[in-house]
Amino acid sequence: MQTISEVMTRDVHTISPDETVRRAAQLMDELNVGSIPVCDGPKLVGMITDRDITVRATAAGMGPESTRVGDVMSTDVRTCYSTQNVDEVLSQMGDVQIRRVPVVDQASHSLVGIVSLGDMATKHSAGIDHALEEISSPSEPDRPQAH
Repeated sequence: MQTISEVMTRDVHTISPDETVRRAAQLMDELNVGSIPVCDGPKLVGMITDRDITVRATAAGMGPESTRVGDVMSTDVRTCYSTQNVDEVLSQMGDVQIRRVPVVDQASHSLVGIVSLGDMATKHSAGIDHALEEISSPSEPDRPQAH
């Protein structure tokens, strides 16, 4: 049985909730990623995604220099532990349609890594097809109702 510690990425770039949205976007550009874990010290407090920046900040007219990461980040973050079974986490990722999960220490909730669908595809192949199908299944766009 393969555990998350065997496939996760350990050297994870993070951002503080006090940083600006502009800095988060710059970091995403530099790292070529669409999401960054938000940590207050070592403790994971949220995730900020390119979608959070677009929908919660830009669409709402918030300025990138004056808006803090903590104001627009997602706080309801699915996490896992390094000791968990890869198949279990892969199944959870498929259930909630997410492509990456922060790995936290069970006792302190400190960030110890991140595991992505890509990590699992390259380091663990069993179950990846089903999870990818679940994660990638289309959902209906949120369209305003005509009155």
